[in-house]
Amino acid sequence: MKKLILIAIIAMNALTGMSQTAKTIKLKFVETSDVHGCFFPYDFTNQRERGGSLARINHYVDQLRKTDPGVILLENGDILQGQPINYFSNFVDTTHVNIAARLIKYMKYDAHTWGNHDIETGHSVYDAWAANTGCPTLSANIIDTRTGKNYTQPYAVFERQGIKIGVIGMLTPAIPSWLSTDLWSNLKFLDMVETARKYVKILKEQEHADVIVGLFHSGRDGGIHTDDYDEDQTYDVARHVPGFDLIFYGHDHTRNLEWINREDGGKVLILNPANNAMYVAEADVEVTVKDSVITDKKVEGRIVDVRNTPVDETMVSLFQNDIDLCNNFVRDEIGYFARTIDTHDSFFGSSAFTDFIHRIQLEMTGADISINAPLSFNATIKKGPVHVSDMFNLYRYENKLCVLLMTGEEILKHLERSYDLWANTMKSKDDYVVKLSQQTLNDNQRYGFTNLTFNFDSAAGIEYEVDVTKPDGKKVTIKKMSDGRKFDPEATYKVAMNSYRANGGGELLTKGAGIPASEIPDRVIYRSKYDQRHYIIEYIKKHKNIDPKPLNNWRFVPKKWTKKAIERDKKLIFGKLID
Repeated sequence: MKKLILIAIIAMNALTGMSQTAKTIKLKFVETSDVHGCFFPYDFTNQRERGGSLARINHYVDQLRKTDPGVILLENGDILQGQPINYFSNFVDTTHVNIAARLIKYMKYDAHTWGNHDIETGHSVYDAWAANTGCPTLSANIIDTRTGKNYTQPYAVFERQGIKIGVIGMLTPAIPSWLSTDLWSNLKFLDMVETARKYVKILKEQEHADVIVGLFHSGRDGGIHTDDYDEDQTYDVARHVPGFDLIFYGHDHTRNLEWINREDGGKVLILNPANNAMYVAEADVEVTVKDSVITDKKVEGRIVDVRNTPVDETMVSLFQNDIDLCNNFVRDEIGYFARTIDTHDSFFGSSAFTDFIHRIQLEMTGADISINAPLSFNATIKKGPVHVSDMFNLYRYENKLCVLLMTGEEILKHLERSYDLWANTMKSKDDYVVKLSQQTLNDNQRYGFTNLTFNFDSAAGIEYEVDVTKPDGKKVTIKKMSDGRKFDPEATYKVAMNSYRANGGGELLTKGAGIPASEIPDRVIYRSKYDQRHYIIEYIKKHKNIDPKPLNNWRFVPKKWTKKAIERDKKLIFGKLID
């Protein structure tokens, strides 16, 4: 009997020593990015129902979790800015935990990272938000200069079915080009490529991660390039840093699913769901394990349309008090507009919409000249009662108001740079007045324009023409100050502009006016305490009845070409919007 037992044990040992059957483990990832406050299926700005939203995404993810409870849900930044409910939670109703934090916790996100518009809210908002999400905030390339260490944890490691998954979070390092130092005090933003190399190595050698995922709030490529940093580095990381199995990204508001050929001969999938919670990026990773060794990995991805996905009504009801408080805030009547204004004319000349902002900037600061760009592509404020909600169409971002000292020559060069981005050089009367591109028709920041529309600066306080038959750099002629004084290229003027531009955003002050980035802070002689929307609301409350009209201080010329061309371009760009 003892002999039989011994034989059985030997046989069992022999079976155990044989090669195990290969096992396939399936992992699922879902990413949201650039949500911009689209939490619920309701547009608080325009007071109407809307598609998409986190409430729809939560329903979608809950369905996935019924068959795969191990779904890894990732949020990729720019969640704190956009809809009025953000503004209300960030700056008005500050006694409660930020709604964006409560939503991340409710939806059971596994990790999240920062976006540039999250940093824009300031330390008091984004630090408290990050502390209350219930999941790790990942920022591998953000260093706390007081300690020399990471500001938050650089990566997170999750285990699913015995597979270790490392997620590295990073933010575009171009923050100093947009935001004043008080908003990111004690922080330093590192190059993403070098940071990725460092943490891929750590995940492989120290954490023994089987799957490595990037979570980057940085566009595919392009954007700002300086000697110190590049804005959009996702492609560079995918191309030059081996080790990633897939990369989720955002920031540039452009849906994309693309295999990138790495320089070592491999490939990596990058995915971007774009903005406003209309789509999610989803990826499946199949890991084959044999003899405790990973022998194969397969990655598949998709961009999923959630615009018409059913709404998670339970989630909406749980946050109904927040919704009601926000609606009470935005429905407050603050004044009356004697005419309807919209952004359409802002791209083709002096317009009531843009010039209303110019007037407020000049009146509030006493500056000589105001610089401003259309921050919305297709926004309208109708004749009649004006409410707080309208202000989120009139002024889209939480920029502050600044005044800089600039010479006349610098102002001219600044405008030349703006119109180089904006205006075409017409060779005939049949050419476009503005620079358009077929490639940007589906780009939610360019809308068919070749360049970013929020960098199309016009000026008030001066009278000038833009000759679209002239080459770039030679289009703008400043004739005089609007009060009749001579415009002097050598004189120094006080120039009002928003904090994004005053900090170097869009590179119009640097590449345009020629002011070194290091000198810009010393040029700022005034910075408002609150954001511009706050002051616009106060202005309307004070004046009550507003009749916004264009200043008519600048125009595209020659009129014999531009008049019909403008009509044609406007129809082409806005289509039925202006019928």
